Amino acid sequence: MKTTKNIARLAVTAGLTAALSFGGVMATVTMAFAAEGAAPSYSLTINKSVDNDSTSFKAYQIFKADVIDGKSGKVASNIEWPSDDAETAVLKVLVDNNVPGITLDSTASDVADYLSKITDTTDTTSLPQSSILNKIALAVEKSVTATGDSFAAGRAFTTTSAGYYLFMTDTDSLSANEKQTGTSPIFAVVGGNAVVVTEKTSIPTVTKQVKDDGADNDWKHKADSQMGQTVQYKLTGTVASNVDTFNTYYYEFHDELSAGLTVDKSTVKAVIGETQITPTSVTMSDPDSNGRTVLSVKFDDLKAAATAAGVTVGEHTRVVVTYSAKLDPNKSQHVVVGGTGNSNTVKLIYSNNPGHDSRGESVPDTVRDYTYALKLVKKDATDENKILKGVKFTIRATDPDDIASKDMYVQENGSLGTEASEFTTTDSGEINVKGLDAGTYTVKETHTLAGYNTIPEFTFTIKAIGFNQAEGEGENKITVKTSTRGSNLVEVDTTNTDNGTAALIVKNKQGSGLPLTGLNGVTFTWIAGGAVLCIGVAHLIRSRKQAEESEQE
Repeated sequence: MKTTKNIARLAVTAGLTAALSFGGVMATVTMAFAAEGAAPSYSLTINKSVDNDSTSFKAYQIFKADVIDGKSGKVASNIEWPSDDAETAVLKVLVDNNVPGITLDSTASDVADYLSKITDTTDTTSLPQSSILNKIALAVEKSVTATGDSFAAGRAFTTTSAGYYLFMTDTDSLSANEKQTGTSPIFAVVGGNAVVVTEKTSIPTVTKQVKDDGADNDWKHKADSQMGQTVQYKLTGTVASNVDTFNTYYYEFHDELSAGLTVDKSTVKAVIGETQITPTSVTMSDPDSNGRTVLSVKFDDLKAAATAAGVTVGEHTRVVVTYSAKLDPNKSQHVVVGGTGNSNTVKLIYSNNPGHDSRGESVPDTVRDYTYALKLVKKDATDENKILKGVKFTIRATDPDDIASKDMYVQENGSLGTEASEFTTTDSGEINVKGLDAGTYTVKETHTLAGYNTIPEFTFTIKAIGFNQAEGEGENKITVKTSTRGSNLVEVDTTNTDNGTAALIVKNKQGSGLPLTGLNGVTFTWIAGGAVLCIGVAHLIRSRKQAEESEQE
C-alpha cells in the first residue's frame, strides 16, 4: 500500500463529488466523544426515501483521511488508500476511462484531487450510469470488502476510521415482493460530526384507469358497460428517480384480468409522451384455474426501447399503455353482475438495484368494470300464483349511456345488435339476461297468450350508484324505475336482494267475457220463422190437394 502526501484541505462542497455534496444534507447532531484513550467513533445515517420500504446498506471505504468540520463542509487531510483492493479498483476504472493525469501509480491524493473537481452533482441527483463515479462505485462494490456489517435505513453506520466512503444498497435486503428500490451510489465523507443523508431513489408506481361511457366520458377507476361493448383501458407507469444510474432497465406491466374479460391484443399501444415505443413482447397467458388471464407488456430494456424511438428515459418519464377489451359473451358464466364488479389489477415489475439484475414489484392498482342484469317475471294480473309461460318480448336500448348504442336491441347473450331478438318466458315465467349497461330500455310484448290482453310498451331505467366511492370501498348498487304509460301492470320486485339485477314483475289481464245482447231474441226469431215456414208448407200442400179433388169432380 502506498502512503500519500498530505493534502491540507479538501473542500466537501466542491467535492469529493456526489457524496460530498450529498453529505451537505445534515441533521442537527452532536459529536460522539470517545472515552479517554479510546479511538473516536464516527457515524452516518441513511434515511429511506418516501414510500420506499426499508432496505439495508453496505459501506466501502475508498480513502482514509483525517476529517474535521469546516465552515462550509467537512475538510479531509492526510488522504491515503485504505486497502490494496480499493486502490486497484479505483485506479483501474480511471485508467480504463483515460482520465487525464491518472496512472496505475497515482496516489490517493492525486485521485482525491481529480474527484474534487467533479462539481455537477448535488445531494438529490442520481448518478448517470455512464458517469465515472458510477463506474467507480460498481468496481468498488465488486472488489472491495465492505466495512463492518450492513445496516438498515434509519440506523447509524459507525466506524473508527474516518475518510471517504461509498454506500450501496445491500442486494440481500431487496425482495421481489416488496416495494423497494436500491439507491444510486452515495459517496460521503465520514468523520467529525455525524452525517445524515437520504437514499437516492424512489418507488416506481402504476395506475390503471378505465374509460367510462357516461356523460363525462372520462378515465376513472370504475365504469359500467354492456356485454360485448368495447371498453378502453389505460396503464400509466413511472420509473425510479435514479433510473439514470441503471445500465439497463427492465420494465413490465403485469395486468391481471377478470375471467369474463377478453383483450384485443392488436390494440395494445405504448407511448412516452406522444412517441410510440415498441415493447420487447406483448403476451396473453392461458386462463388459470379461476379463468383469469394476464396481459404482459414487457421491455427487457426500457431505456434502449426509448432510445430506438428517439426519446430519453429520465426520472420524470411516464410510460402509458392503452388497449381495448370487452366483457365477453362467450365467457358470460364468469362475468360478475353488480356487487364488486369485474376487477382488473396491474402491477409493475422493474429493475430495482443499479448494477444488478434484481427486480421489484410496485404497489398494485385496481379498476372495476360493472355490468347489470334483468329478471322479468310474467304473471296473471288477478292471480299472482299463475305464471305465464311463452310470452315474448323485445328489449331496446332507447336511452343508453353511450350514443352508439341508441335504439339497438338486446340480444340473448346480453350484447346489443341491430336486429330485434325475442325473449320468451320460461316454465317459471321468467326472462333472464345479464350484461346490461346503465340506461333506459324499452320493452315491447310481441306475443301474448290466447285469452290475454297485450300490455303496452314500457320502459325501465337502470341507474348505478357507488361510483363516487373510492375503488374497493363498498359495492356498486343500482336503482330501477319503470314507466308503464298509465298502467299498473309493471312493478319493481322489492323482494329482490341482488343489487345488480333489475327485477321486474309484469302482469297480463285476461280478455273480458263480453255480454252477447239479443241472443234469446235471435233464437226466438229462428223458432218463429220455422213455425211460419211449416204453416206455409202445410197450407200449400192442403191447397194443392183441394184443387186436385175439384178437377176430379
